Amino acid sequence: MSAAAPRTAPTLGELAPAGVDPVRDPDAVLAHLRRVGPVHRVHVPGSGDAWLVVGRDEARAALTDPALRNDIRHSATWSHDGGNALGRNMLQTDPPDHTRLRSLVSRHFTPARIAALEPRVREIAEELAAALPRHGTADLVADYALPLPVAVIGELLGVPGEDRAALRDWSYQLLTPDSAEAAGAAMGAMGTYFAELLARKRESPGDDLLSALAAPGAGDSLTSDEVLGMCFLLLVAGHETTVHLISGALYALLRRPGELAALRAEPSSVGRVVEETLRLHAPVTTTAFRFAAEATRIGGTVVGAGDSVLVSLAAVGRDPGRFAEPGRFAPGRPGWGHLAFGRGVHHCLGAPLARMEAGVALTVLVARRPAVRLAAGSGTLRWRASALTRGLVALPVHVG
Repeated sequence: MSAAAPRTAPTLGELAPAGVDPVRDPDAVLAHLRRVGPVHRVHVPGSGDAWLVVGRDEARAALTDPALRNDIRHSATWSHDGGNALGRNMLQTDPPDHTRLRSLVSRHFTPARIAALEPRVREIAEELAAALPRHGTADLVADYALPLPVAVIGELLGVPGEDRAALRDWSYQLLTPDSAEAAGAAMGAMGTYFAELLARKRESPGDDLLSALAAPGAGDSLTSDEVLGMCFLLLVAGHETTVHLISGALYALLRRPGELAALRAEPSSVGRVVEETLRLHAPVTTTAFRFAAEATRIGGTVVGAGDSVLVSLAAVGRDPGRFAEPGRFAPGRPGWGHLAFGRGVHHCLGAPLARMEAGVALTVLVARRPAVRLAAGSGTLRWRASALTRGLVALPVHVG
């Protein structure tokens, strides 16, 4: 774990131009920082000071810099305090441990496995779309964008349906906690739950990913902390970011009737909509913390050994040097160029699943509920933000 360190840098909010709310309009802050320079020293509340990379070329280089590691033990402020209730996961390890952990689950996320899941994902989406009220209002986050990926990752992992609401709530508190106490309680509860669930899977395995991890063959190559960490990462990463991707895409489309009509007329274009959403409304705004195992340079900035580094994936997606009119939602533009799923060995394992779920969610809702329209102006919507993610709290719509 990381020990408390003296604060020496401003927060992102303190770096924002006058009158700009960094939660409601983080892109204005990132654009300002990008104009000033590609790398900045910032303070992340609860985590300490770090270098924030906002330049496109510098971001691409940092994501593959061998001097930057994901293992927190390379942090200058790390101190061993007895471990982590949620174990060690792929985001906290480097090769060869990262390679070993990733290989154990990668076969569950191959293109063939994702294609086999698509009919079930479509079935869930159809059920959720049909369950929306026939008239009045609905919340497309709570009623559609959230329950879809929760159901999918729950079935994939083998989490009983009656337990998924609690896991969803714990995940929420871990990413955007109401308080440090709430985050600690959620971490402890989730750790206890997974430990008990894995014990049941060992006694009575099923045809799911957690049973595969709990099996003797997998157990021989995993420590108990690693099994627990894998459960946590697969659950949280498997639904939180996809919720934001689906709701962000719906938000973008509902604000632009022309793009909505184009998708309805040509459902096969949904991939372009998903890629443009990943670029413009990146669900994961920054990478996990990386730590300099030795001094290195990012652009012209010297990063000292033990320093923490964050790469802004959101800033890269709106780089005016790469994208014409970067603030405009334009699904027809070339999709390549964003780094929403990262780069290098830590490129998101679940990217194909997230893309497929979002594509299915959009095409089903657009086809089945064509009268859906926004019930609130974009200025009144609330955004949920953490150091790593950003998404809508709710998306109220008329469903006449």
